[in-house]
Amino acid sequence: MTGHDAERYVRGFARGLEVLEAMGQGPARKTLAEVASLCGLPRSVAKRLLLTLVAQRFAREDGRRYWLTPKALRLGLTYLYSLPFWRQAQLVLEELRGECGESCAMAVLDDEDIVYVVRIPARRMLATNLTIGSRIPAHAVSLGRVLLAGLDDEALRRYLRDARLTAFTPRTIVAPARLATALEAVRAKGYAWIDSELDDAICGIAVPVRDEEGHVVAAINVSLTAGSFTETTARKRFLALLRRAAVKIRTSTLGGPPAI
Repeated sequence: MTGHDAERYVRGFARGLEVLEAMGQGPARKTLAEVASLCGLPRSVAKRLLLTLVAQRFAREDGRRYWLTPKALRLGLTYLYSLPFWRQAQLVLEELRGECGESCAMAVLDDEDIVYVVRIPARRMLATNLTIGSRIPAHAVSLGRVLLAGLDDEALRRYLRDARLTAFTPRTIVAPARLATALEAVRAKGYAWIDSELDDAICGIAVPVRDEEGHVVAAINVSLTAGSFTETTARKRFLALLRRAAVKIRTSTLGGPPAI
């Protein structure tokens, strides 16, 4: 952190956010000692921060344990409501699910992970428990490949240099050079196809959602059971539908007719 940044940094506020985030991990009710340990804070500091959350009604306590209240949901919902395309995306993906009969989702990139902001499961659900807010390493899923391919060259170089590329299955690409080649292919084709890289049972195809300047701001996909489709058959069955859905999401907020 530079000296200029340090002048603008509010340490107490940052610690409060760390405590709030820690409260959402593991058991719902935590002792002061558990919170302090999770955050690496002295107990006296953690207690003041917890009592502040209680005073602001983001948390409650019974004298021994602390837990979050529904008011904490406002923080996450504030982000979703700030996305200009979020409400329309839910409607569009509901329609897409109806057309293709498969689970559909939208995600955004957060550091090395994707975060789901919309998920519409198929009635015949895949064996996952993904919900809004779920995080998955970007390199191993079609949504993430689209979002990574949408980074500018410098940001992508930093990602390939610093990211922790975990192998979830024998097919997961973890070599930075191979991943860079795969992402160049995504840029060239305009979509990403992944088969059994996060889970042996799941494959998927994804396309970008762009803003008015053409930047990739989100991705949408169709999730499939591995073995039910090849890249060729998935492209023929779903790519046009996905691209049309991406255009609908974009034009609903911009009022223009851009191509993706």
